[in-house]
Amino acid sequence: MVNAKDMTLTERASLLSGQSEWESRELKQYDLPSFVMSDGPNGVRRQTGAGDHLGLGESKPATCFPTAGTVANSWDPQEAKAMGTALGEEAKDLGVQVLLGPGINMKRNPLCGRNFEYYSEDPQLAGRLAAGFIEGIQSNGVGACPKHFAVNSQELRRQASNSIVDERTLREYYLTAFEIAIKQAKPWTIMSSYNMVNGTYAHENKHLIKDILKGEWGYDGIVISDWGGSNDIVESARVGAALEMPAAGLASARQLVKAVEEGRLSEDDLTAAAQDIVNIVEKTCNTKPSGDGFLTDEQKKNHHEVARRIAQKTAVLLKNDNAVLPLTSGAKVVVVGDMAATARYQGSGSSKVNAYRVDNLLDTLKNTEGVEVAGYAQAYDRQGAANPALIDEAVNTVKSVDADVVVACIGLDERSESEGLDRSHMRIPQVQLDALNALVKTGKKIVVVLVAGSAVEVPFVNDVDAILYVGLSGQAGALATVDVLTGAVNPSGHLAETWPVHYEDVPNAEFYPVAERDSIYREGPFVGYRYYTTQNVPVRFPFGFGLSYSTFEYSALSVDDLGVTFTVTNTSNVAGADVAQLYVHHANSSVLRAARELKGFQRVELEAGESKQVRIEFDEYTFRHFDVATNSWQTESGAWEIFVGDSVEHAPLSATHVVKGTMEPQSRDEALGHYWTGDVKHVTNEEFEALYGKKPEVYDTHGVFGPNDAISTWVDSGSWVARTVANTLIKQGDKAMARTGSPDLNSLFVLNMPPRAMAKMTGGLISPEMVDGIVTIANKHFWKGLGHVIAEYFRNKKANKKTLEEITRD
Repeated sequence: MVNAKDMTLTERASLLSGQSEWESRELKQYDLPSFVMSDGPNGVRRQTGAGDHLGLGESKPATCFPTAGTVANSWDPQEAKAMGTALGEEAKDLGVQVLLGPGINMKRNPLCGRNFEYYSEDPQLAGRLAAGFIEGIQSNGVGACPKHFAVNSQELRRQASNSIVDERTLREYYLTAFEIAIKQAKPWTIMSSYNMVNGTYAHENKHLIKDILKGEWGYDGIVISDWGGSNDIVESARVGAALEMPAAGLASARQLVKAVEEGRLSEDDLTAAAQDIVNIVEKTCNTKPSGDGFLTDEQKKNHHEVARRIAQKTAVLLKNDNAVLPLTSGAKVVVVGDMAATARYQGSGSSKVNAYRVDNLLDTLKNTEGVEVAGYAQAYDRQGAANPALIDEAVNTVKSVDADVVVACIGLDERSESEGLDRSHMRIPQVQLDALNALVKTGKKIVVVLVAGSAVEVPFVNDVDAILYVGLSGQAGALATVDVLTGAVNPSGHLAETWPVHYEDVPNAEFYPVAERDSIYREGPFVGYRYYTTQNVPVRFPFGFGLSYSTFEYSALSVDDLGVTFTVTNTSNVAGADVAQLYVHHANSSVLRAARELKGFQRVELEAGESKQVRIEFDEYTFRHFDVATNSWQTESGAWEIFVGDSVEHAPLSATHVVKGTMEPQSRDEALGHYWTGDVKHVTNEEFEALYGKKPEVYDTHGVFGPNDAISTWVDSGSWVARTVANTLIKQGDKAMARTGSPDLNSLFVLNMPPRAMAKMTGGLISPEMVDGIVTIANKHFWKGLGHVIAEYFRNKKANKKTLEEITRD
């Protein structure tokens, strides 16, 4: 075993930055190889050769599984584990030693462009699914890397934003999913987020990393920065964050050595971080880059079936009037919608997988026994351009055949959901709604197959006969969809997030996303169903909702000090599965609480007419709250309301349970005002300050740009050079979107990036000192800045050569 203490200071320091786009640094003199990382929340994206972290370069073929936001609708940690196991097998075959996933940030707002990569708006559900996924990956000797730690809620300015959130909400809502996953599954690595949390970048946030992650939770793995997310490597080493990625060059190593020599960083902290890297190398040493990375035919077949089975369990039946589904044997259907012919099955960004096979709904239906496809029409332009001729063609196709049902495949397009940008609204493209409205007027039965990675507005809910939400269901999603449509599989998915009627109903709709640096989480703990149930706001589909071809009855609830027991009965003649959910609420709480909070769940598989007794245990998370006054977890004594059912709004069983806690209810803090009723849309600045504990410090550039201001802000610069750079990137992105129908991730990444990230992502070509010159240019001092950049370029080049010699000695 290599001991970091035996290394020189420079060698130890060099380990804290990546060697290339996907590798840690190797030190051959110690026989210490690098370890390989790869994106992988829903499929291994293994790039070789000249890699890029945005998914624009070629990656090796791999299985594309459903995205996390879709997997969550299964409410099945065992399926998440099965998916992780398959991913771990592929990662090992492809020479990947750390897989960058899962994403477990909370869905604070439906418009977040990366919501399809995140499990849920609830930490219990997200944490347990993530734990299963991690266990599956690591069973193969491959490390998992849950992300993004923490409070990463918007893509706009993601590398230069500051999430301002009160301590209770931080602990109970935004960190609990990470806590559950880390304590249960013990991931070998964890990725910090780009953003600041309460004024300090996540990768150097002592409160997050040293106090909570490593202190309270006892985490002994390594903290890896998101790509370009490291700010001050000395501070990150001080708090226990071990690795900045992708390739910052050797300037970071020199900064660390200088900090130790000057007494600003202890040698012990540097050694501990270096040892963390060594330990991961040794944990993953049995997974070597294979050089081929091709799946066997048997592996492809098996993993395709795993992807199909998971997609089957994630399909959510949102409406089914007059039992139009499942389709009857011999049904004649017309298939409508561009997405039926060309599947949309994953999101855009760093998670994008080069799938070796993709099924589509149209061909799958054509090849399904017992279904006759009488016609197909495109119906709408995929990119949203108005085309009345396509609608007319679809209507004429439907009218020209004697079909029983129209299967209309609609949803969000590739431009709508991507890393690097947030949605501007919750609506499905209008051209698709126009086509659907025209089809409704034909009088035919309409079954909508809805494709989207996150919640959307559904204004047509009363006009169609059935809605099957399939999410982003991976390469085998079409097979699973047809399995459900035909009744070969009984739908059992339940929503892992609330679907509001209108976006305006969302608690933080008026201040999301924030274009400035500071994003104030004014809504506190009232996010998603916690808000809607507390404020009695009507929703389109509640959290936990999902229909079935079966019917279920809940009965015989009993509560004891360790948990709840109840009976679920399948009251139909069709075998099926339901998701039993446990919610709690303190009847007379002196701290802010939602009307209901999920604290346990269990999938229940039942034959026709079968009854099963179900047990859900209480655990350390059931009744606790974080008490800011004592900086500790506490449980309020008194009567707790217990609710059991199959959604947050349908809980037919209830009981009162008296808990002997660690504290008695206290008098309420009236300064919290509107928070007491969950009326967060009317919270005042003073009420937020009472929740937060002080007046938040809001950043103002005053027209002066710093190294941590997003390049997008340069549009307001007094420097023509800076304005030209920003405006050119914006135009480039717009042109690429119009040309390809997909976001230009390079433009988005650079626009959201602060200049200091240039020193973290160019392999040493740009140094932190050169960044200072670039910022000087943006502040209207072109020649002074340019001269500084040129001078520092040559100094950096010379220093890098010397440092490289120090770490590559014989």
